[in-house]
Order: sequence, then C-alpha cells, then structure tokens
Amino acid sequence: QRPEQVVRSILFRLGQDRFAMVLVAGPAQVAWKTLRQHLGQSRLTTATEEEVLSVTGYPIGAVSPFGLPQPLPIYIDESVLAEEEISIGSGVRGTTVILRSADLRAALPDAEIGIFRVV
Repeated sequence: QRPEQVVRSILFRLGQDRFAMVLVAGPAQVAWKTLRQHLGQSRLTTATEEEVLSVTGYPIGAVSPFGLPQPLPIYIDESVLAEEEISIGSGVRGTTVILRSADLRAALPDAEIGIFRVV
C-alpha cells in the first residue's frame, strides 16, 4: 500500500471529558487552526496515551473508529476518501483493516467530511 492509503485515527481533547476523532490519510498533517475554528474551540490538544485507551479502548498505534465504547464525534478529512482502498487501525497493533473508502463512509454515516489537513 502507498502511504496515502494508510488512515490515521487521531483523538483530540476538546475540553474537560470532551473528545473528537479526526481521520487523515497517510502523511497529511491536521490543520490545527482549521480544526479549532470548525469545532468552535479556542484550544485543543491531542489526547494522552491514557486518554486514548480510556476513550477508545484501543492503544495508540491501533486506534480504530469502529467499535468505540461510547459515541464520539468523528471528522473525516476528504483525502481519506480520495483513495479507493484504504487501511485503517483494527484495535490491535501491527494489524489493520483494509476496506474500500466508500465502505468506511457507509460504516460511519454520522461522521463529518471536510478539509481538516494542511493543504
């Protein structure tokens, strides 16, 4: 697979006990200012390793948007959907799920799609 096909699921802390997940493709970097503005937040940080495990149930490096223990706002950068086939965290380090990007979209109907990466 090419780097653009590897999807990273990044958990952000929005405030006290509030989190959101952003999915970006491969080497893309999250546009922090854009994300803050979109979420109406003056400040946000990436979640700590402990928070990631607590909120998602998955260790860093294996985070998946599927099977989350509680509902979580998910934002998908449009670059993720540009590839027909993608690879995303499975919940187990060293193992990924390979699927069509259209199937990812169908599996996450409430996720918001936008430009959340540095362009």
